[in-house]
Amino acid sequence: MIRIGRRSLLAGAATLAATGARAATAARLRMFWWGSKERGDRTLKASAAFMQANPGVTIEGETLGWGDYWTKLATQVAGRNPPDIIQMDYRYIFEYARRGTLLALDKFVPGTLAIQDFGKAADGGRVDGKLYGVNLGQNSTATFFNATAFEAAGLQPPAWDTTWDGYASLGAQLTKKAAKPGFWGLSDGGIREPLFEVFVRQRGKALYDSSGKLAFGDTDAADWFQLWTDMRKAGACVPADVAALDKASLDTTSLALGKSAVDFDHSNQLVGLQAIIKDKLGMTMDPAGGAGMKPGQYYKPSQLWSVAASTRYPEEAVRVVNFTVENPEGAKILGAERGIPASPKIRAAIAPELDPLDRMMLDYIAFIEERIGDLPPAPPNGAGEIAFRLQEVNAAVGFGKMTPKDAGKKFVDDANDILAR
Repeated sequence: MIRIGRRSLLAGAATLAATGARAATAARLRMFWWGSKERGDRTLKASAAFMQANPGVTIEGETLGWGDYWTKLATQVAGRNPPDIIQMDYRYIFEYARRGTLLALDKFVPGTLAIQDFGKAADGGRVDGKLYGVNLGQNSTATFFNATAFEAAGLQPPAWDTTWDGYASLGAQLTKKAAKPGFWGLSDGGIREPLFEVFVRQRGKALYDSSGKLAFGDTDAADWFQLWTDMRKAGACVPADVAALDKASLDTTSLALGKSAVDFDHSNQLVGLQAIIKDKLGMTMDPAGGAGMKPGQYYKPSQLWSVAASTRYPEEAVRVVNFTVENPEGAKILGAERGIPASPKIRAAIAPELDPLDRMMLDYIAFIEERIGDLPPAPPNGAGEIAFRLQEVNAAVGFGKMTPKDAGKKFVDDANDILAR
């Protein structure tokens, strides 16, 4: 997931005049995405490059933080005024496609949308066999750590095979050695639904099965809440009042606020995080399950471009999408901030120009390939609400309002109720 704390409105340039004998197409496209300022800057630059090469097409851009984004998108869809080009998440694509909000893109492939080289990376954009989303980048979950803080404390940072117990020990040690008021080793990962998914997958389970039902039980959820309760008691992770400062935005995470040295997110967040944090960051895999456990992580589309079914300019919208994923000019501007490009030729084209952060992400995605599992079924309707419910229940446990065992049952019951609506 990509998240920012500020609201901003980013507008594209005015329509350029037609040149030569070719008449201008009076196409005005609205593009909507969530993400950091870095993402916004890159997206606007790519939009400007497309408009310069395509006189008569205007792209107007708008961005919001993760939580506000989905609220506004839902409002616009309900008002029959969705953006033409929509940044979509794997979590929500089934819901929006089945509502009839998104345009099926198969008729543009091959041709306007030249993504034949995506291979299996295109599957994350398919709903009921049809293509409704174009993969903007491969990523996976990841652990981010403040390398400077670990070095100052004389501790080795977590590695790809560090277990959950290892994180608990390391977090407690760092909190103690740092001896800095208001600073802890780890953030409260109990609020991170993608990290919870890693936890249950390591047990051979999943968040949801192929029919959209919960694929984990009360005990799994209770063990999750107990894990972070023990972390808090040991001083390994931030307390509940500090965790509550996290407003689902990069700049309000414990890591960004300087309250912890470790946090858990998606690999493509490295660029946005490093833009906020002065200290040097490092990245590794999420806590390992240990002997006998299954792989918890998997490759997923970091985001997807979708096109509104109601757009007046489907051809132009698809051309914009193609420019960002298959045209070297557009793809180089976006770089790897949204994840590692799905197209092998684009990965090869941008590799020589990658900065150290983008190169770190590229190397990370390559490193984990032999250590991950398969892409799970897309989350069902209501999955987003369930993710927020996880945060609420974890907070209740953190503030002592609920035991981990009771919280496990409460969370599963609430999740089932949401799915049954």
